[in-house]
Order: sequence, then C-alpha cells, then structure tokens
Amino acid sequence: MEQARPAAARIARKLVIDLSVMTAVGLVLAIIGPFGTAAAPLAWRLVSWIGLAWLGYAFYRPLAPLVAWLHPRLELPRAGLWSGLTMLATVPLTAAIWTIEFLPGPVPAPTLEQALLAYLNVLAIGARVTVVFYLLERGRPKAAAHDAMARSVAASDVQNAPQGEPHSAFLQRLPAELGSDLIALEMEDHYVRAHTMLGSDLVLLRLRDAIAELDGIEGAQVHRSWWVARDAVEGVEREGRKLRLLLPRGIAAPVARSRVSELGAAGWF
Repeated sequence: MEQARPAAARIARKLVIDLSVMTAVGLVLAIIGPFGTAAAPLAWRLVSWIGLAWLGYAFYRPLAPLVAWLHPRLELPRAGLWSGLTMLATVPLTAAIWTIEFLPGPVPAPTLEQALLAYLNVLAIGARVTVVFYLLERGRPKAAAHDAMARSVAASDVQNAPQGEPHSAFLQRLPAELGSDLIALEMEDHYVRAHTMLGSDLVLLRLRDAIAELDGIEGAQVHRSWWVARDAVEGVEREGRKLRLLLPRGIAAPVARSRVSELGAAGWF
C-alpha cells in the first residue's frame, strides 16, 4: 500500500491550496472593487484585497478544527456552529481591518454606526469565503483517476491480507493513504466520515450501509451518528449525564443515553 504522505507535506500542500483560493478571491474583489474601492488604482486594490483575503484566512480557517472539536462535545449541528463561530471571528477581524486602514497614523475609535457598518461589510464577504471552505472541508470530490487507483490498491491489499485479518468491503472505498486501521465512522448529512489512524475522509454513503460493510471489524453504533471500533477506545470521558468515548487522534465519540447500559454491560467502559 502507498505510504502516507508526511504530515508536514500534507499541511504545506493544504496551505498552498487554501492561500491560492484566497488569492483568487482577492483578485476577484480587486476587480469588482466593492465598498467604494472601485475608484482606487488597480494596483492598490490588488494589494489591499489580496492582503485582506489572506488576513481573513488567518481568522476564519481555524474554525474547521474548532467545529470538529466542539461538534461531538456540545452535540450541536455543524452548520449552526459554523454560523455562530463565523460571526464571532468577524469581530476581531473587523477590528484588525479598521486598525490597518488608519496605519501608520493614530487609529480613531469608531462610532457605533461605523463599527456596525464595518462589521457587516466584513461579514458579508467573510461568510461567503467561510461557506467555500466549509464545502471544501465537507466533501472535496476526488479525481477519477486517483479514486480508481486508491480503490484498486485497497482491494488488492484486502485480497492479499493474511488469514484472519478483517476483510471489509467498506475499507475498499477509502483512499489508500488512509490505511485500513479503522477508528470510527461519523455521519455527516448524506456522507460518512471514516476516521483511521492515518486521517479521515468522506464517503458518499449512509451510516447504516457503511456499518453493513464492516464484516470482520468488531465495533458498535454508539450514537445515531457514530460507529466506533472496539479496539480503538482509549478511555471514557463523563460530563454530567453525557458520556464520550476517547479515541486516537483526539477524536471523542458521543454515546447516546439509550446505549449506555448495553455498552456498559458489554464491557466497553
């Protein structure tokens, strides 16, 4: 099986792609010239809007891992978390843009009307950019050639696996670089996010159909939107009546109250 790309290389590749997207956004905004900037010279608009796009990236991009961390702990919808956190992140970003606008001279304090208008202007663009990254994070379509190669390699690994190793049809759906050490499955709308020891990826499949393809892998559906591999559980976290299974890579899977007794009796915790 193809070796997983080093973490540093994956991060660098993602950063290059993301900043390229933001540069394209800055170019479009520079050409359009919104919020009264159309009269400024094009060179000034290019520098300003691309710089602001990159600044916005620094404020909005951390929302993805934050949403992933908060979702199982607060049991709130991802879309709601994205919306709320975007509105919160826009506050310091608006302050930063206001400050930069007046540098290097003294920075005046805005009136309430100026502050609200500046916030709404930043939010109008920032929310759209965040939606783009939200959609990219949820389900980037794979190139057909890469997908076919990944499935071919995964299928070959399953066929050639030693006797006694789990043969799961679901594992054939995953990119080769994720390996076959499955941790958990997480439902995201019409997709299933498969978590392995090497990373995660989205598969267009219902959770119950994915579970049906997990022949030979011991685990249980611990929540309406989570399936967890038995061997992946590293600990249990309790917060009041809420209970979460602690998994590798900092993943925490919520346990439905209706499943606590059954899983406890089976020795899961």
